[in-house]
Amino acid sequence: MADEVLFEFLHMEIVSHVYKEQQSSKGEMDNKDRAVCVSVLEGMGFRVGQGLIERLTRDSPSFKDELDVMKFICKDFWTKVFKRQVDNLRTNHQGTYVLQDNKFAQLTQLSSGKQYLDQAPKYLAFSCGVVRGALSNLGLDSVVTAEVSVMPSCKFQVVIQKL
Repeated sequence: MADEVLFEFLHMEIVSHVYKEQQSSKGEMDNKDRAVCVSVLEGMGFRVGQGLIERLTRDSPSFKDELDVMKFICKDFWTKVFKRQVDNLRTNHQGTYVLQDNKFAQLTQLSSGKQYLDQAPKYLAFSCGVVRGALSNLGLDSVVTAEVSVMPSCKFQVVIQKL
């Protein structure tokens, strides 16, 4: 319990620091500056995801296919990282997966009012990077995006890049 709270505070402070750092260099932030902040946070998450998946799969047998990897991400990986399983996994069987978490940990501390929906993406960039980093180390290049329509519910769309 205590480690969850510490991670949530650390996560909020990292997001705040990255945005303040970008804002202090220019004053007012535009869309390009926000994109830089999201990119920095996603990059941090990518590296964390790579490290976490190495530790989690050290004693696991190799996965037989892409769907097997995604099931592992939704059950085991999500449980270790976010302390609960994904509520729903959907796929079109063509490399696109939608992971739905109805009580996403990084959004539960934010108010559920509509005025905070525009703030949600900056708190999801790190998590998108974690998932993308984990998939990368499992041999799947991907694009991971997150969408919030009602707080604290979140949908992560994972598109596997075919080589």
